Amino acid sequence: MTDKWDRRFLDLAKHVASWSKDPSTQVGAVLVRSEDKIVVGLGYNGFARGVADTDERLNVRDLKYKYVVHAEVNAILMAGEKAKGASLYVWPAFMIPCICHDCCKTAIQAGVKEVVGYQPEDMSRAERWKDSIEVAKSMCDEAGVKYRGI
Repeated sequence: MTDKWDRRFLDLAKHVASWSKDPSTQVGAVLVRSEDKIVVGLGYNGFARGVADTDERLNVRDLKYKYVVHAEVNAILMAGEKAKGASLYVWPAFMIPCICHDCCKTAIQAGVKEVVGYQPEDMSRAERWKDSIEVAKSMCDEAGVKYRGI
């Protein structure tokens, strides 16, 4: 895929991230069939359908993490079988690859072929996710899932 299309899909992921009610981190994901540039899934981080996103749940970090479904997983769930062979665009990126270990497991199982994010400019949040992303990197390498930053 060209850099122009990569940027378009990452900008779309950024827009989708704005739909999240998370007061501290809004994440968006777009799943794309590379061969024809068709969007097959969109996701943002939020609570499962039917689960109330109260202020208490959203503003207490340890509690929030127990309720939130990550953007990447939501995009994969939306895509279903269409996730196989697709590229997953994620905004923002804290590190490259721009996916945590939990989302990475789901992406691998769904058949995602690559994960793409902008090269991170602000590394202040990277430390919190460093261990998880290192595990994700290892899993991607072992499973043959490509990852890149643009």
